[in-house]
Amino acid sequence: MAEPKEPRYQWGQPVKTAADILNDGSYPDVPVDTLLAAEGSDGEIVNVGVIEETGDPIYLVEFPDGKVIGVLEEELLPG
Repeated sequence: MAEPKEPRYQWGQPVKTAADILNDGSYPDVPVDTLLAAEGSDGEIVNVGVIEETGDPIYLVEFPDGKVIGVLEEELLPG
């Protein structure tokens, strides 16, 4: 396991997507490469985790349509 990096965003913080978020296969019951959240979509951080292999933060972001999506730090901007 890699040393965890300090997350830029915190639980409850509003964010926007910096790019289109496509299903990489980890979002259930949706085909791979389906658009999950368009660039500029508003959301809120509901949990912060760590990718064990890299130590990078992973954020669970809830969007107004009710989707909760795992998003990488570089895919987010402050909301």
